[in-house]
Amino acid sequence: MKALMFAAAAGLALFSTVPATAQGIGHSWLMRGSIVGNDDAGPVVCIGKADGAEVGQVLEVYRNVPVAGSSYKGAGPTFRRQAVGHVRIDHIYDEHFAHVSVTDGTPTKHDIVELHRN
Repeated sequence: MKALMFAAAAGLALFSTVPATAQGIGHSWLMRGSIVGNDDAGPVVCIGKADGAEVGQVLEVYRNVPVAGSSYKGAGPTFRRQAVGHVRIDHIYDEHFAHVSVTDGTPTKHDIVELHRN
C-alpha cells in the first residue's frame, strides 16, 4: 500500500512540473524570434535579455510563405522565407520580450525576426 501511495505522489509531482517545462519549451521552440503582437508601445517580439538582445539592434524580418505546388509528402520544401522588412529594438522589458519599431517593410504578427550577424 505504501508503495502505491509513493508512486501516486511521484506521478503527481511529475505532472505538476509540466506547465513550467512547457512554458520554457514554448519560448525556446515556438515563439522565440517572432512578432507576437502589439501593445500600446508598439510591436512586441519574443526576443529579450535571455537571447542577448540589445537596444538599437536592427533585426531582419521574414515571413514563411507556401511554395506553390509543394506538399509535405513531396521531396522539396513546402515553405520558403520571404524578406519583408526590418525592425529596431527600442526597449527590452524582460528576459523574453522587447518592443520594436518598424524601420522598413510590412512586418506583421507571426513573422520571424532575427539578427543578421556579419
